Amino acid sequence: MNIQLKPEHEQLIQTRLASGRYENADDVIAKALKLLEEWDNSYQEWEEETRKKIAVGLAQVERGQVVDGEVVMAQLQDKIRKARENQG
Repeated sequence: MNIQLKPEHEQLIQTRLASGRYENADDVIAKALKLLEEWDNSYQEWEEETRKKIAVGLAQVERGQVVDGEVVMAQLQDKIRKARENQG
Protein backbone atom coordinates (compact mmCIF):
# COMPACT_ATOMS: atom_id res chain seq x y z
CA MET A 1 0.00 0.00 0.00
CA ASN A 2 1.32 3.41 -0.94
CA ILE A 3 -0.03 6.37 1.04
CA GLN A 4 0.53 10.06 0.37
CA LEU A 5 0.73 11.96 3.68
CA LYS A 6 -0.06 15.60 4.21
CA PRO A 7 2.96 17.69 5.22
CA GLU A 8 1.64 18.18 8.75
CA HIS A 9 1.31 14.41 9.19
CA GLU A 10 4.81 13.86 7.90
CA GLN A 11 6.05 16.48 10.39
CA LEU A 12 4.20 14.74 13.19
CA ILE A 13 5.91 11.45 12.32
CA GLN A 14 9.30 13.17 12.13
CA THR A 15 8.72 14.75 15.53
CA ARG A 16 7.92 11.36 17.03
CA LEU A 17 11.01 9.83 15.45
CA ALA A 18 13.16 12.65 16.81
CA SER A 19 11.89 11.88 20.31
CA GLY A 20 13.71 8.56 20.11
CA ARG A 21 10.68 6.54 21.15
CA TYR A 22 10.21 5.05 17.69
CA GLU A 23 12.72 3.44 15.37
CA ASN A 24 10.96 4.21 12.09
CA ALA A 25 7.84 5.66 10.52
CA ASP A 26 6.16 2.25 10.43
CA ASP A 27 6.40 2.06 14.23
CA VAL A 28 4.77 5.48 14.58
CA ILE A 29 1.96 4.56 12.20
CA ALA A 30 1.44 1.15 13.86
CA LYS A 31 1.09 2.86 17.26
CA ALA A 32 -1.32 5.41 15.82
CA LEU A 33 -3.46 2.66 14.30
CA LYS A 34 -3.46 0.71 17.57
CA LEU A 35 -4.60 3.81 19.45
CA LEU A 36 -7.29 4.44 16.84
CA GLU A 37 -8.58 0.90 17.27
CA GLU A 38 -8.63 1.29 21.07
CA TRP A 39 -10.46 4.61 20.76
CA ASP A 40 -13.02 3.11 18.36
CA ASN A 41 -13.66 0.23 20.77
CA SER A 42 -14.05 2.61 23.71
CA TYR A 43 -16.40 4.78 21.71
CA GLN A 44 -18.56 1.79 20.78
CA GLU A 45 -18.75 0.77 24.44
CA TRP A 46 -19.65 4.33 25.45
CA GLU A 47 -22.31 4.49 22.75
CA GLU A 48 -23.89 1.21 23.86
CA GLU A 49 -23.89 2.28 27.52
CA THR A 50 -25.45 5.61 26.56
CA ARG A 51 -28.19 3.87 24.57
CA LYS A 52 -28.97 1.68 27.60
CA LYS A 53 -29.12 4.71 29.90
CA ILE A 54 -31.44 6.51 27.48
CA ALA A 55 -33.71 3.45 27.32
CA VAL A 56 -33.85 3.33 31.13
CA GLY A 57 -34.62 7.04 31.26
CA LEU A 58 -37.36 6.80 28.66
CA ALA A 59 -38.94 3.89 30.52
CA GLN A 60 -38.88 5.97 33.72
CA VAL A 61 -40.55 8.85 31.90
CA GLU A 62 -43.26 6.51 30.58
CA ARG A 63 -43.90 5.32 34.16
CA GLY A 64 -44.04 8.90 35.39
CA GLN A 65 -40.86 8.53 37.46
CA VAL A 66 -39.52 11.98 36.71
CA VAL A 67 -38.48 15.02 38.71
CA ASP A 68 -39.42 18.52 37.63
CA GLY A 69 -36.48 20.40 36.10
CA GLU A 70 -36.94 23.34 38.46
CA VAL A 71 -36.69 20.98 41.45
CA VAL A 72 -33.47 19.49 40.10
CA MET A 73 -31.98 22.93 39.51
CA ALA A 74 -32.92 24.04 43.02
CA GLN A 75 -31.29 20.93 44.48
CA LEU A 76 -28.11 21.54 42.47
CA GLN A 77 -27.96 25.17 43.53
CA ASP A 78 -28.40 24.11 47.14
CA LYS A 79 -25.53 21.59 46.83
CA ILE A 80 -23.30 24.26 45.30
CA ARG A 81 -24.18 26.73 48.04
CA LYS A 82 -23.41 24.14 50.76
CA ALA A 83 -20.12 23.17 49.11
CA ARG A 84 -19.05 26.81 49.00
CA GLU A 85 -19.98 27.28 52.66
CA ASN A 86 -17.94 24.21 53.61
CA GLN A 87 -14.89 25.54 51.75
CA GLY A 88 -14.94 28.33 54.22
